[in-house]
Amino acid sequence: MDAANEHNDHQLLAGLEQNVGRLVEQLAECRKENELLKSEVSSLQNILRSFKLPGTEGPEVTAPGASGEGFSYADRLQIKQKLVMILQKIERELRGEKAGF
Repeated sequence: MDAANEHNDHQLLAGLEQNVGRLVEQLAECRKENELLKSEVSSLQNILRSFKLPGTEGPEVTAPGASGEGFSYADRLQIKQKLVMILQKIERELRGEKAGF
């Protein structure tokens, strides 16, 4: 009976070790993905910071398909506000995932 229990214990331990190994691999992949996402968020933040409103220096933003007409002031302001909201949501999600670890 002792030999059977010991054999079961070894099998259980081996299974747990395999599960821990898989979890460590998943964690490493998640960390790589997290770094990539952080890089993308940083890039988006830089783009947003460089976005110029009318009356400021910088390149004009032109709507795709428009015949040389740029966005109106209200449109630019609305776009910038939406981009800020998107970035804030991404940052909240990243912070939430970080707190989960």
